[in-house]
Amino acid sequence: MSELRIAVPRGALFTDTLDLLDRLGIDTEEVRENDRKLLFEQSGIVTMRPSDVPTYVEAGAADLGITGKDVLMEQSEREVYELVDLGYGYCRMVLASVAGKDRTAEALRRLGVVRIATKYPRIASRHFLQTGRQAEIVEVKGSVELAPLTGLVEGIVDLTATGTTLRENGLVVREEIAVCTARLIANPVAHKLRARMIDGLLERLSAV
Repeated sequence: MSELRIAVPRGALFTDTLDLLDRLGIDTEEVRENDRKLLFEQSGIVTMRPSDVPTYVEAGAADLGITGKDVLMEQSEREVYELVDLGYGYCRMVLASVAGKDRTAEALRRLGVVRIATKYPRIASRHFLQTGRQAEIVEVKGSVELAPLTGLVEGIVDLTATGTTLRENGLVVREEIAVCTARLIANPVAHKLRARMIDGLLERLSAV
């Protein structure tokens, strides 16, 4: 049984994460063969939604975890150590609006406030606060691209990998807020108590 428990994100980062763990000498065969199983004691892997990784790592239910920088930015209150930028899962957090005249700039100029739809309310709020602009944040769970097309908001803050979905919905990027890639995080207590094992993993990581 593995001495370290690692929280692995299902979804877009899943395959690249398993490939990385294989290169580090952690056997992921059982994980790849079981779509529904979540906890793999033998390899020390526990799989979950990317947004749940910091929760499990902070609580000590996992010693280490891998998730996107977007998740860490949105959950900045979590007490976890960000150890390494793993370099894969490249995306950009952007402010986008309908192509043509920029409705976000127009709303700010005309009303002094802009309405923004997003799945990332904290990132969006922080961005507008830091740039000295007032924004009314509308949190949505589904396709955020729909919000400006129906007039619900003037713009969106969202994660984009290629920009294809934005283009297909007639939206253009107005500002880049952050570049997001996969990050390795650690539980602060585990980082101290299991320093030797974690350092060994980091050494192997720098060699792959």
